[in-house]
Amino acid sequence: MTLDETMTLLASKGTEQTRKTYKRHGAPEPMFGVKIGDLKPIVKQIKGDQALAMQLYATGNSDAMYLAGLVADGAKMKRAELERWVKGATWHMHSGTTVPCVAAEHPDAIEIALKWIDSPKEDIAVAGWATLSNVVTTTPDEKLPKKQIDALIGRIVKKIHTSQNRVRYAMNNFVICCGTYVAPLAEKALTAAKKIGRVEVDMGQTDCQVPNAESYIVKSRRGLPVAPKRKTTRC
Repeated sequence: MTLDETMTLLASKGTEQTRKTYKRHGAPEPMFGVKIGDLKPIVKQIKGDQALAMQLYATGNSDAMYLAGLVADGAKMKRAELERWVKGATWHMHSGTTVPCVAAEHPDAIEIALKWIDSPKEDIAVAGWATLSNVVTTTPDEKLPKKQIDALIGRIVKKIHTSQNRVRYAMNNFVICCGTYVAPLAEKALTAAKKIGRVEVDMGQTDCQVPNAESYIVKSRRGLPVAPKRKTTRC
């Protein structure tokens, strides 16, 4: 499919109700208002088309950008391309989901994420923490830099409550992912979650809530020491 064909198909799937929902969550124009579930059939049609994924993200259309993240292979992207993506993210759905999903597939994912988390720009810092969450969720423990991750958990305990709004959410999720999926650091993360306690995040005009890290970790383990690693974090 060409870019024009894909955009026309996306436009046909959009609804005013979904547009209103996305706007309430902070999505800016332009967008069609396509439900995530309605993107899945389109993904099947264009899966593997890396060039098209790049074109879709470059449109600046929220739905097209999210679709791009479902299609692109992060392992094939250049670091410069990932930098363009993170700087081009227009709202937290992109910075917290789309960009991290592809960045986590890059061979230098951790190095890239560690740079991003130190950014003064909220969306970029969010993308960094979310990328790290994706990495620990999908990467075998023996391939993880456990000392670095341990230090990051300690950093979060000290700084989460004074960090930027959406960064607090992303940090909290990183602790959850470590406690759920990283066996050598599971108890360290659970202890950190207890110390952190309630995390306040302004979620805008929505009913969304910040999960309590401690209870969420226990629930996600489902009675096991840790949960099995996930094959992908894309949804």
